[in-house]
Amino acid sequence: MTFTDLGLSAEVLRAVADAGYETPTPIQQKAIPTVLMGRDVLGCAQTGTGKTASFTLPMIDILAQGRARARMPRSLILEPTRELATQVAENFDIYGKYNKLNKALLIGGVSYDDQEKALDRGVDVLIATPGRLLDHFERGRILLNDVSLLVIDEADRMLDMGFIPDVERIVSLLPKKRQTLFFSATMPPEIKRLADAFLSEPKEITVSKPASTATTVTQGLVMVSGKDFEKREALRRIVNSEPVTNALIFCNRKRDVDTLYKSLKRHGFSVGALHGDMDQSSRTQTLEAFKRKEMTYLCCSDVAARGIDIDDLSHVFNFDVPIHAEDYVHRIGRTGRAGRSGKAFTLATSEDKKFVDSIERLIGSPIPRVVIEGQPEIEFSTEESPRGRGGRSGRGAGSGGGRGRNGSRRDGQNPAGQTREHRQPRPERQPRHEETRHAEPQQVPHAAEPVREAPVAVAPTYVPTTLPRHPYDAIRAHTAPVAPVAKVAHANQSGPIRPDEPHRRRDEHEDGPAPVGLGDHMPAFLTRGGR
Repeated sequence: MTFTDLGLSAEVLRAVADAGYETPTPIQQKAIPTVLMGRDVLGCAQTGTGKTASFTLPMIDILAQGRARARMPRSLILEPTRELATQVAENFDIYGKYNKLNKALLIGGVSYDDQEKALDRGVDVLIATPGRLLDHFERGRILLNDVSLLVIDEADRMLDMGFIPDVERIVSLLPKKRQTLFFSATMPPEIKRLADAFLSEPKEITVSKPASTATTVTQGLVMVSGKDFEKREALRRIVNSEPVTNALIFCNRKRDVDTLYKSLKRHGFSVGALHGDMDQSSRTQTLEAFKRKEMTYLCCSDVAARGIDIDDLSHVFNFDVPIHAEDYVHRIGRTGRAGRSGKAFTLATSEDKKFVDSIERLIGSPIPRVVIEGQPEIEFSTEESPRGRGGRSGRGAGSGGGRGRNGSRRDGQNPAGQTREHRQPRPERQPRHEETRHAEPQQVPHAAEPVREAPVAVAPTYVPTTLPRHPYDAIRAHTAPVAPVAKVAHANQSGPIRPDEPHRRRDEHEDGPAPVGLGDHMPAFLTRGGR
């Protein structure tokens, strides 16, 4: 079967031929005719099988008729990462160059002004990440009432990154009558539930079983020491023993990406770094330089594990065993794409048994063990120890032993070198006598305090006067001078107040009467006459 048998227009077929493609992949053969019929699609296929072209090609033909209005896109494609959204936009440029379609790319790290200008011109194809799309919607810069075609790509990655609530909100803003295309590399129960909620009588297309690895990828598992510098040394041995053309090196943590990048750079390797903490311009420049083969190795986090299509990638190295088994499928899926062969090596420590077992259960086959020359043979540990995202064991898992709460060492020895079995038993605690336990507290006699009389408040008196000529005169006329309240000692004070004692704030210990009005203090501005 060729692309001419799928019902595509002459303009799209011409663009596909210019790109060098002749035979469609299995998912393209099944999805493209269904999309052209206007039906909803639920597609599940392993990474690297051409899912992107399976919805971009028919979308170009569907949107060829009609015209978009300002701020009202006709179609919407949701992607989990900026890199994947940028790649889909590039595919529309390649396949839609003979069609006059306007597209806009809404991703983070880019100025809002340029994106708003593109929306004002009218958009046929809107490619966006969920967060930036909602930002524009809340700012009142976009309306989703005219979207007739929705594509949710890499839905399982949306779930991993926590975008599902945003996706559900976006879908609630769209018209009920629309065509929806739902694609995912894996199909966990949560994704199946979302598909049932978003799709209407979809055509299910499954090319291979979910979470399966491509047969064109040769896999290998290398057991290494858990120490970081020994792990980096083992990676350099593997790299030097393989004919690497270009390779991705995946780490679990962004911090480890920078550390490994600096180490390989120091040892003379042509390497770059890519992770989520980098600004968008740096990420784009690094990825483009790697695609142009200006560097051989790219240390990256899982930001590059989904959908990034790099021509003829020869190797993938997992410096850390991925925490989630599905991430392993997507990592090694960067190589062996479009029928080409590739190799994937994973470095595992003795504490990674739980994660390796989870991966092997997911893919349905064991990962072959590989022994590197000069590397000692290490087996998995039988004891399970906690591990964070970086692949290291938790606190207290090292060889130092440490100390417990009572000052004893965790390895079973006290500071004197005695084991717990040879310690002297503690003497038994003598019980307290009943009469001592229930004895009443003794009363301490104290001298009786003298009783003092409570202070008497002096009420202010008012003297009637005639109406003055100035308001200030009215204040002075109607307000008689208040007699000062004598300072007396209260019951909670140890002695009388001295005349030279500084003024104190009234607090809860002073139980005298509250002052009336301004008390004994008259502001100076009230005593001045008008000018």
